[in-house]
Amino acid sequence: MTGRRGERFLDLVEVMDRLRSPGGCPWDAEQTHASLVKYLLEEAYETAEAIEDGDDAALREELGDVLLQVVFHARMAEEAGRFSFADVATAISDKMVRRHPHVFGDAKVDSAAAQTASWEAQKAAERAAKAASRSDRGAPGALDGVGIALPALSRAAKLQRRAARVGFDWPELAPIFAKIDEEIAELKAEISAGASHDRIADELGDLLFAVVNLARRLETDPEQALRGGCRKFERRFRAVEANLAARGKTPATATLAEMEAEWQKIKAGE
Repeated sequence: MTGRRGERFLDLVEVMDRLRSPGGCPWDAEQTHASLVKYLLEEAYETAEAIEDGDDAALREELGDVLLQVVFHARMAEEAGRFSFADVATAISDKMVRRHPHVFGDAKVDSAAAQTASWEAQKAAERAAKAASRSDRGAPGALDGVGIALPALSRAAKLQRRAARVGFDWPELAPIFAKIDEEIAELKAEISAGASHDRIADELGDLLFAVVNLARRLETDPEQALRGGCRKFERRFRAVEANLAARGKTPATATLAEMEAEWQKIKAGE
């Protein structure tokens, strides 16, 4: 069974080889790592959506699309003589073995929490070793390796988790709520003072960062929470449109009070 799964994967590698080889697909042949970034991100988000929808058929398809992106990038790297897919697979396999010494070695782990702590300790050691191998970097920092291409909410949470690991964190929720109130007050003050767009954006960023910190302490993924909020808004607004249409109206012809009344009815009925 394992061998057959491996054969199917090799089929995908061969398909990519054909697409990128002379006589293959002109579009595929023109692509670069940079040109494919947007597709890699799109496929990852579509996979997340399939998971949230509980749609197995869509999840199977989206996982295939993500896998295609991995094979695509590995193929281009191999063409440039940098590394191959085999190198990618070997590196991640080695990493999984290294980070699970309780499975592949003699270490003992009593719980998922203990494994998480062990995993993070291993990652920290790997970051330190990587930083030490680079002559252009000073001593490794707690925030090293947090990718700048992450969605802003996810990056904020990851930065905060890293800082918290070295003790830069409030021990209770109360100061976090106070910080949110402080940032709201500062944002209001800038708006009242007629501050520049940049100043207002700066304060808004501080407020969002503080809200992400609350999400982190509540063990809630802020990106996922906001996606849920977006889906809720979309569901309710579409219901508002449907209710208005039943009365021969549209959002453009209805008053804000009418739309708000419909919204509250829909909210109460959920």
